[in-house]
Amino acid sequence: MNNKTFDVVGIGSAIVDVIARCDDGFIAANGMDKGFMRLIDAGEAEALYAKMGPGVETSGGSVSNTCAGVASFGGRAAFIGKVAGDQLGGIFAHDIRSIGVHFATAASGDASPTGRCLILVTPEGERTMNTFLGAAAELTVQEIDPTIIAQSKVLYLEGYSFDPPLARAAFYEAARIAMDAGTMVAVSLSDPFCVERHRDAFLDFIGKHADIVFANERELLSLYETEDFEDACARIRASVKLAAVTRSAKGSRILHGDETVEVAAAPVAAVVDTTGAGDLYAAGFLFGYANGRDLAASGRLASLAAAEVISHIGPRPQMSLKLLAEEKA
Repeated sequence: MNNKTFDVVGIGSAIVDVIARCDDGFIAANGMDKGFMRLIDAGEAEALYAKMGPGVETSGGSVSNTCAGVASFGGRAAFIGKVAGDQLGGIFAHDIRSIGVHFATAASGDASPTGRCLILVTPEGERTMNTFLGAAAELTVQEIDPTIIAQSKVLYLEGYSFDPPLARAAFYEAARIAMDAGTMVAVSLSDPFCVERHRDAFLDFIGKHADIVFANERELLSLYETEDFEDACARIRASVKLAAVTRSAKGSRILHGDETVEVAAAPVAAVVDTTGAGDLYAAGFLFGYANGRDLAASGRLASLAAAEVISHIGPRPQMSLKLLAEEKA
């Protein structure tokens, strides 16, 4: 894989995040399940935005955050995702390109605006997400660039994008291209909400197309409809070449064949906002693994990146992860 142009190409939802603080009462009063993601329509997005307190706007989207993290480590990343030709679409495109991620997907000409995610962060740092996909849901097979996929060591896909049928079809086509080109296929389960909605599709995709699966403990338990973590680990181990399972303060567990690697969580002074924690974990791991590091070393980079992003508001690193890794080496 050393002759590939990119370490990672990600395909997913191009989203602009609006992040605001609130208390548990606001979550309950607005019918949300704390710590989960839900899909909303344009009217709900407008109504919720009007109720939210002061917010911070920042480019987001799960896989695009991962690509940003790979670039921050000094890696080579590309992203494929759909925005509209509106102000938010321009912000997203500028932001991702300015940090060194290759992004060439044409803006949508349809009426749907650029997608946005309204994120409510409670005092302990937990995030509850309300996502209006907008143009992000219009990604189709036509946007899939086979040359970029073939030039990448890893294709990374997000469970969030399994909802729109056209986007799901694009994922399967991208995976087919990747397999033919010798590109590894990685997928994130993204959120328990996604697992509940698409359990059968995830199991099918993992069994037939995935080399690497990223999940947190709650997502993995939901995937196999069990409360037994060891049982869930045994089942994902039997289904995929490599799995990385995050467990918040407990760190993470990496499963590869008969090998099990336990990775400690990197220390953080205070958890400010957990938005992007899983995305940046994936960034660190994929950067390390794609560049020949072993599982333990890749896991340490993953934990380091996750700790950096939960120490501040926003889903992308605010300091160079390459320099941070060098400091901690």
